[in-house]
Amino acid sequence: MTINIKQCTLQDLQELQEISYETFNETFKHQNSPENMGAYLKKAFTLKQLEKELSNSSSQFFFVYFQNEVAGYLKVNINDAQSEDMGDESLEIERIYIKKKFQKHGLGKYLLNIAIESAMKRNKKKIWLGVWEKNENAIAFYKKMGFVQSGSHSFYMGDEEQTDIIMTKTVM
Repeated sequence: MTINIKQCTLQDLQELQEISYETFNETFKHQNSPENMGAYLKKAFTLKQLEKELSNSSSQFFFVYFQNEVAGYLKVNINDAQSEDMGDESLEIERIYIKKKFQKHGLGKYLLNIAIESAMKRNKKKIWLGVWEKNENAIAFYKKMGFVQSGSHSFYMGDEEQTDIIMTKTVM
């Protein structure tokens, strides 16, 4: 079993868009209307939007490869790139997605450890994320990895307001 990690650059923009669409669809399309999914995908994963995010020095994207194929990705944010003001001592995991066919191989844990290493290198004391309250598998995974619920915030899927649970973990 070969697992590799690569930090994304602007040259990876097209591939990042493809995996973003694929993994978001696989994860959420069965619980959301086609209209709301389409609206969100068109807003969040345009090449222009992803280029803006990739160009932000306070954000990083990583691809995880399994057997030399892109299997998933991670996006982390610090400072003002965080989607909530959690302070200078925090790192946010904004996105962590694994393609369905690669799940149950430990890749999520692998990416989570990349985020923790990134936080520690930057002397961040806390790592946090928002996870949809209906995404029970992800919530269970994060709890198993030592995250605890610390709040909630709104997330808009198209015109539908949804609730994300905020989960945090101390890393230092």
